[in-house]
Amino acid sequence: MTDAGTRPDVLGGLLIVDKDGGWTSHDVVSRCRKLLRTKKVGHAGTLDPMATGVLVLGVERATKLLGLLTLTTKAYTATIRLGAATSTDDAEGETLTTSSALHVTDAEIAAGVAALTGEIQQVPATVSAIKVNGERAYARHRAGEEVKLAARPVTVSRFDVLARRDVADGGYVDLDVVVECSSGTYVRALARDLGAALGVGGHLTALRRTRVGPFTLEHARTLEALADDPTLNLGIDEAIRIAFPHRTIDADEAESLRDGRWLDPVGIEGVHAALTPEGIAIALLEEKGKRSSPVFVVRPRGLVD
Repeated sequence: MTDAGTRPDVLGGLLIVDKDGGWTSHDVVSRCRKLLRTKKVGHAGTLDPMATGVLVLGVERATKLLGLLTLTTKAYTATIRLGAATSTDDAEGETLTTSSALHVTDAEIAAGVAALTGEIQQVPATVSAIKVNGERAYARHRAGEEVKLAARPVTVSRFDVLARRDVADGGYVDLDVVVECSSGTYVRALARDLGAALGVGGHLTALRRTRVGPFTLEHARTLEALADDPTLNLGIDEAIRIAFPHRTIDADEAESLRDGRWLDPVGIEGVHAALTPEGIAIALLEEKGKRSSPVFVVRPRGLVD
C-alpha cells in the first residue's frame, strides 16, 4: 500500500468513492488530498457518516464541474426498523419511544409506503445539513436546541420493500428497502414518517447510496483500493461524456470556444458539452437565444497547449 501517488494532471477528473461508514465527506476529501498529493479536491454533495456508498469528488480543474453536474436523482438501499423512534431518525440517536411492531401487517406497511411515494411534502431530518438562520440544523441540534424545519416538496419515484424480518427480542420489524428519489430527500425521514404513520415509530439502521445522477457503484472504488492505486476513476473527458449531453464541434469551433467565444445554438436544453470528433471536451455550453455560450471552458488557450 502506498501513502501517495502521482499528482493528477492539471485537468484532473472525477473520483467516485465507495465511502465506508463512520467517515464524514470532509474526512474522505482530506484523505484523497493526501493520496493524490493535491489540495484541489472537492465533493458534490455530502453523505452522512453512518451511510456508505457513492460519493462524487472532483480533482484539479474538474472541481469546477461539481456545481454544473446534474445530480438531481439518487438511489439507496436501506434498512428501516419499525418499533422505535430516535432523536436523529437513525440508529445513532437517542431512543425516544418504543412500541412493538410485530402486529403490523404487510398490507399496512405497503399502504404506508405507498403514501410516501410520489411527490410528497417532507420535513427534513433534524440532524440535516440545512441551514437555520445561518447555522446547520445538526449543529443546533447537537447544541441542545429544539430544531423545527419546514416541510418541503420532494419526489420519491421508488420506495419498495424487498424483505421483512420480525425481531422478537424487542418487538421490532426490520424492512430492507430500495429508494429512488430527488436530491434533498431524506431516507431517514421516510423511515421516521413510515413508523409514525403505523403508530409504532421508526428509524434507519443502515443506508447505502448506490447512485448519484449517472454515477453508480460500478464507477466507484473504496479508499483502501485508492490507497493501493491512487489514480482517478474518470478523466475529465470521460466524466463529461457520462454526465452531460453533447454536441460535436469542428476545429474552428473548438478554437473559438478556447478563446471564450460563443457558437450558434443547435437546440440542446441545459448545460451540455462541446466535444471534438475524438471525444475531447473543449467546453460546457448553455444556449440562450441566438447564442450557445461557454459556462466553463475545459481547455482554455494556454492551459494545455
